[in-house]
Amino acid sequence: MVQGTHRRPSLPSISQAARATTAGRIRLVLLIALAALPLQSRAFGFEDVVDAAKALAAKPFSPPAKIPRFLQKLSYDQLRDIRYKPERALWRAAGSQFDLRFFHPGGIYDYAVKINIHDAQGVHPLPFRKDDFDYGKNDFADKIPADLGYAGFKIDYPLNRPGQRDEVISFVGASYFRALARDTRYGLSARGLAIDTGLESGEEFPLFREFWIDRPARKARAIRFYALLDSKRLTGAYQFILRPGKTTHVDVKATLFLRKKIKEIGIAPLTSMFWYGENSDRPAGQWRPEVHDSDGLMMINGTGEQIWRPLFNADHLRISQFTLTDPAGFGLQQRDRRFAAYEDLETHLEKRPSAWITPIGQWGPGYIKLTEIPTANEFNDNVVAYWVFQQGPKPGEPFTIRYRIDWQQRAAGTARYQVVNSFSGAGHGKHRHRFVIDFAPARPHTSSPSADVEADIWVSEHGKLLEHHLQPNPATGGWRLAMEVDNPDGKPLELRAFLQAGADVLSETWSYLQEGSQ
Repeated sequence: MVQGTHRRPSLPSISQAARATTAGRIRLVLLIALAALPLQSRAFGFEDVVDAAKALAAKPFSPPAKIPRFLQKLSYDQLRDIRYKPERALWRAAGSQFDLRFFHPGGIYDYAVKINIHDAQGVHPLPFRKDDFDYGKNDFADKIPADLGYAGFKIDYPLNRPGQRDEVISFVGASYFRALARDTRYGLSARGLAIDTGLESGEEFPLFREFWIDRPARKARAIRFYALLDSKRLTGAYQFILRPGKTTHVDVKATLFLRKKIKEIGIAPLTSMFWYGENSDRPAGQWRPEVHDSDGLMMINGTGEQIWRPLFNADHLRISQFTLTDPAGFGLQQRDRRFAAYEDLETHLEKRPSAWITPIGQWGPGYIKLTEIPTANEFNDNVVAYWVFQQGPKPGEPFTIRYRIDWQQRAAGTARYQVVNSFSGAGHGKHRHRFVIDFAPARPHTSSPSADVEADIWVSEHGKLLEHHLQPNPATGGWRLAMEVDNPDGKPLELRAFLQAGADVLSETWSYLQEGSQ
């Protein structure tokens, strides 16, 4: 296991006025979201789910009942052949902006979740209806139990064109969910919580075992729903407010209750796939230039420091921790939006959304943990990133967190120049490595790059910067930094670089973990 600890340059702080403006915007967004959610009944709410989570935490964990064995044995193709009939979508016939469709249990989805609807009549369970599914070529429809239940649900909304329904978010499997912004395709996922990810003790996967969905008014532009999370050592009450659009916002509020002490609780976890990219060799037999749902981790500290860490698929587990205080945000990003970077007409990896986490309230000290797991294909999510509080939840004490997830195409950050390419290769000599980094304007501008721009470069112990060269890149309108590093001991190296003009920092910080050769 390689442990990377990021050391950060001294960058300018966000002014108090800017902080106040940001906080005010978040409050305004939340007020707008609530205003868009007129409900016929408010007899049920988040505190009811909190009470349920608290009561559940007082009892030993009991996993949900398994579905019939023949359904557990379904292959991927068999499960995919079971399709929910679009015309049966809940609320579609009533002309609502939002409607619901449901996932059939089977295969890896080996248990059913409880789904409740909250409307003018109160709260009532949603019964399973076998006739809402087309079982395709499968021959077991007559064996499906009448009370089977659903594996999860998806929400439709006219996301891309008025009058046309598009799937915008789905919840299925453990505590996983994923959402879409306008003109994107499914890629990375979020989770309710991560427990002991990447630790030798093994990961514990919490699950959402029950949902309550508020029926929104007919013309509402947002929808609210709740979830009850359960695990061996923890329970949680979750509230989600979904607002689809060019950027799809998901506001999250959660209260956690621990049954037992947990070593590491990952808050606002994001899970993605990175097989290979511009900074790694193309696997033998692969024709596509790059294959990934995300190409980097972006972070903004409370001081305003902006850090970009390109992802990498090593042949061993890699864990990096970035110590921050009051983070302004973090997320797994798909920055390369060029079709030519992927050349795939089927998957359109250039349309995978990025996900950006914005904390609501001050989170204090902690760290962002990035776990990169080796993968030999594109079918496994092998990248996980999340926040860990320095002082996290404790048994017997409720712990409440709030944050927003923005699913979008645009890159996060406010630096004038952002990293758009990270290339690495052999240097001119044994133990030498060459790096080429392109810093491009985050927003188009017509002015030419200033001649007084310099690169600030740092290399960790055991490495030595041999040479570097910074020059304008007319193809991007920004700068290209090329450098060569000597690593005679063959140990992993941390590297860091950013652009500045005098005392002014112009770019985000490129942060990179170079594999050792031992």
